[in-house]
Amino acid sequence: MKSWTEYLWFQTAKRQEFINITGRVQEALNKSSIKEGLCLVNAMHITASVFINDDEGGLHQDFSLWLEKLAPHSPDSYQHNLTGETNADAHLKRTVMGREVVVAVTEGQLDLGPWEQIFYGEFDGQRRKRVLIKIIGE
Repeated sequence: MKSWTEYLWFQTAKRQEFINITGRVQEALNKSSIKEGLCLVNAMHITASVFINDDEGGLHQDFSLWLEKLAPHSPDSYQHNLTGETNADAHLKRTVMGREVVVAVTEGQLDLGPWEQIFYGEFDGQRRKRVLIKIIGE
């Protein structure tokens, strides 16, 4: 059994963004030389997410609008923000969108469905954050 670890770094221009990272994850897989196994992609910050979905702009707008309805960015309306923070909504959005994905590796490729792509979701951006890629297999 082999393993490969790599980190992706992000500093988004906006507070909330969705970034397709599928190509970067596949590049890490190529470097690993692992042909069969599993690939974990994990957001290493509690206000960011990694998830799988379709790469369609309207859908991304729908995510943003839906998340804002669920957890509006209103710094004065959350208990967490009474401590001087202003990002309680980002914690809640991350919980909804998820922390990580695990993708099967088959014949050296990410074994994704026809429309599936891997995304980094940022909900409290404009500062440096990282994503872990951990690949295990043969």
